[in-house]
Amino acid sequence: MQEEPEPQSPAGDERTLAAKIDHLFRTVRPRSGKEYSFEEVAEAIRGGDGATISATYLWQLRKGVRDNPTRRHLEALARFFGVPPAYFFDESTATQVDAELALLAALRDASVRQIALRASGLSPKTLNAITQMVERAREIEGLPDDR
Repeated sequence: MQEEPEPQSPAGDERTLAAKIDHLFRTVRPRSGKEYSFEEVAEAIRGGDGATISATYLWQLRKGVRDNPTRRHLEALARFFGVPPAYFFDESTATQVDAELALLAALRDASVRQIALRASGLSPKTLNAITQMVERAREIEGLPDDR
């Protein structure tokens, strides 16, 4: 199944609310590794602080059909996905949170996690050598430089 591209704002620099919500759905996953459904998110939010939200409304927000949720809805979404509410309003906060989410997503891969855990305690010189080897391997495989 081909993934849809993330919704972007016309300017391209600041992402739309829909793009940010879509990114959270794509990145923050339960233990099963599958994406949360709209119903799962809506149900968890309704069971939390009493905010009422429907699966349909979440779909509309994610697709950009609706783009003016209440502060309470955004706070509930932020709580559910484990991000600060500022994620939806401040691009620098969103960028920082996205970097942290990318790291967490990478660590979900057992092989990546094993390498990271095994590298713990090594000297800075050895860590630098390993980093250079990984960068060279990424280059050989045609992967982007994510630094």
